[in-house]
Amino acid sequence: MKKILNLGLNPGNHSESVSWALLLLRLTVGGLMLTHGYGKLLMLFSEGPIQFPDPIGIGTSLSLILTVFAEVFCSLFLIFGLASRAAAIPLLITMWVAALIVHAPDAFSRKELPLLYSAVYIAILLIGSGKYSIDNILFKKVNH
Repeated sequence: MKKILNLGLNPGNHSESVSWALLLLRLTVGGLMLTHGYGKLLMLFSEGPIQFPDPIGIGTSLSLILTVFAEVFCSLFLIFGLASRAAAIPLLITMWVAALIVHAPDAFSRKELPLLYSAVYIAILLIGSGKYSIDNILFKKVNH
């Protein structure tokens, strides 16, 4: 019961708690974003013309490729804790484009999910991947 009521004020326990929280955060946000990216990945291999928005004027194919890169590959990097800070950047940009450009004319409810993902990616960008990550294994330090 004491652990539940402990608000993280014990400095010896804090980094361990943060590392577990970061692992949970990376696994959750990475796994959930993969569900969005998987359908887009399949679009790349479908026959016929690509039906995808071109919100920043770079072409539908390149827009789709960049979105798949972020939502699939960068999400996998997050899940494994490999270059998590770098992987958060394309994901953050993708979510900002979705919220602020693609869904700009829509109600807030359509912008809410990409903005929520953005907040998580900003946290990962600032904090890093934590102790339970490939980054930590490769660089032999705790990224918290």
